[in-house]
Amino acid sequence: MDFKSNIQYRKETLIKLLHSIEENESRIIEALYNDFKKPEFEAVLTETNYVIGDLKQIIKNLKCWSKPKRVLPSILNFPSSDFIYSEPYGKVLVISPWNYPFQLALCPLIAAVAAGNSVVLKPSELTPNTSSIIAEIISKVFSKNHVEVIEGGVEVSQNLLSQKWDYIFFTGSVAVGKIVAKAAAEYMTPVTLELGGKNPCIIDETANIKLAAKRIVWGKFINAGQTCIAPDYLLVQKKVKLELVEHLKQEIVNAYSNNPELSPDYTRIVNTRNWDRLKNLIEPEKILFGGQNNSEDCYLAPTLIDETSFESPVMKEEIFGPILPILSYENESELDKIISKYDKPLSLYVFTTKNKFAEKIIQKFSFGGGCINDTVIHFSNNRLPFGGVGHSGIGAYHGKMSFDTFSHKKAIVKKANWLDLPLRYAPYKGKITLIRKILKWM
Repeated sequence: MDFKSNIQYRKETLIKLLHSIEENESRIIEALYNDFKKPEFEAVLTETNYVIGDLKQIIKNLKCWSKPKRVLPSILNFPSSDFIYSEPYGKVLVISPWNYPFQLALCPLIAAVAAGNSVVLKPSELTPNTSSIIAEIISKVFSKNHVEVIEGGVEVSQNLLSQKWDYIFFTGSVAVGKIVAKAAAEYMTPVTLELGGKNPCIIDETANIKLAAKRIVWGKFINAGQTCIAPDYLLVQKKVKLELVEHLKQEIVNAYSNNPELSPDYTRIVNTRNWDRLKNLIEPEKILFGGQNNSEDCYLAPTLIDETSFESPVMKEEIFGPILPILSYENESELDKIISKYDKPLSLYVFTTKNKFAEKIIQKFSFGGGCINDTVIHFSNNRLPFGGVGHSGIGAYHGKMSFDTFSHKKAIVKKANWLDLPLRYAPYKGKITLIRKILKWM
């Protein structure tokens, strides 16, 4: 079947994928729990239901999105009709991460298929149960020459990156993103890189502190902080710092009890390597709350750190875990100095009731996306683009933008034959005045 040109076949295949995911949802949730104890609620909210919603939207709109789009023609080409055609790139490689191993594997795959591409998916080896069920579902829905899942470790990724692709979509760390970009450059392959960074979260003296604490705790500690858009550090106005800290402590207890290790709602660190890295980050720090850990279960409690140094390891890299440094500031110039120490982040959050202050922050700093008076939730709106800028990523997707990401936009002018204006043809003598007037009018 020619999936490149047959839009109905693409749609039917995606419907088949939707049914398969719905039929296997309980198994997917179980696999996510077995990989790192992801709670059922988080698995549904951030993984299975998100993918199902994405599929339904794409299935509903695929024929419309695939049609050539007519645009206003240039007067220089009169008479003509101008169109933008959406053409698949061809062979697409998707390399997905472990933190949201179902959603971040399936969503780009679905978009690439919808746009008419063939896909090779390399899921993360760090979540083997989820990767295995993805491979099973894909093998039953798609023919091997259309979509294929290749499991394995770093050597498999390296081998795949050494090959020629028409498009590469990668989600992961900045360090690996640079490797992917370098490999893609060898063949001039276009890429989308969904990376990360140190996401600041600003709380000024006018914020609703209790509500801010509740929303920060949810956005930071969902998935045990293993979220690329989670707040990475807090910048709180000094006069409300103590109040915020007390509310943060209380909200952690409200969410996960006095012993989060026993909470059914708290995820584990994905493996011992990452657990060791995170434990080493907190050891030299002043811990305000949390810090309890268990290596056998890859458990690290939600942890608040007080006024750490910018030279500390916890402030030199993206944390990607349940550790939240709390820094204080007195004036806006201090905010500038602190945030400017880091590359452009994937997300930024500001809690305030001063609209002018919020707008000033949004305008002043460059970042992928964010929220005013909340965290993380911008990801959930598929009408908003999701992606980074600078070190935090290249390109964006979600909703129709996902379809567009995997489509080359081909410009076509259909010129009529009933009139052929002589202005553009040589000899040019005596035509310069008229062409200047036309160009000025355009």
